[in-house]
Amino acid sequence: MQPFVKYTGVLVPMNRSDVDTDQIMPKQFLKRIERSGFGQFLFFDWRFLPDGSENPDFELNQPEYRNATILLARNNFGCGSSREHAPWGLADYGFRVVIAPSFADIFYNNSFKNGILLIKLSDEQIESLFQLAAKKKPLTLTIDLENKQIMPHCGLSFAFELDDFRRNCLLQGLDDIALTLQYEADIVDYEKKHGIIS
Repeated sequence: MQPFVKYTGVLVPMNRSDVDTDQIMPKQFLKRIERSGFGQFLFFDWRFLPDGSENPDFELNQPEYRNATILLARNNFGCGSSREHAPWGLADYGFRVVIAPSFADIFYNNSFKNGILLIKLSDEQIESLFQLAAKKKPLTLTIDLENKQIMPHCGLSFAFELDDFRRNCLLQGLDDIALTLQYEADIVDYEKKHGIIS
C-alpha cells in the first residue's frame, strides 16, 4: 500500500447525503474477483446516461473535476451494503481522500485498509469547504497527515482527528498483510517450535 504522508490534489464537491455503496459501485460489477479495474465503474449510474454516454451534469464529468482525487460529501457517505468493491473503485479511479461529516462504519474500515484517508469534519467545516469549492473551481487542497491538517490553497486550515493506529498504518503504507509480516520472525519461530515447518 502506498504510504500517505502529505498529499495535494483537486477537490470535487459532491453535495449529496447518504451516498450508498450501490451508487459508488453498482451491484452488476461485483462479479469481478480482482481488486483492480473498478475505477471505470465508479458512480456508474450517475456518470453515464442510459445510452452509455457521459452525463454532463454529474460532478466527475465536469472538466474542472476530471482529475480530482479528493472527494467532499455530506453525511453518511458509504452507507448501504458492506461491499469492499466501493473503496476498490474509489482507489482505482484515483481518489486518495474522502471528506464528510460522517461515514458508514464498514465502509470507513474498508477504506483505510485500502489506503484511502477518510476525514470527518463538523457540519460547519464541511459547509465552509463547499463554499470555498464554489468560489474557486477547482479547489486544491493539501492534506498533511502527520500534523492532521487540511490546507486549502487560500490561507485557511482545518484540523482533523484520526486514531493513531489508522494514522500510523497510512503513514507507513501498511495494509493487513504488511502488518502481519512485521511479525514474520515470530511467526516462523512459532511454526518451528510446533513442528509446522522444519
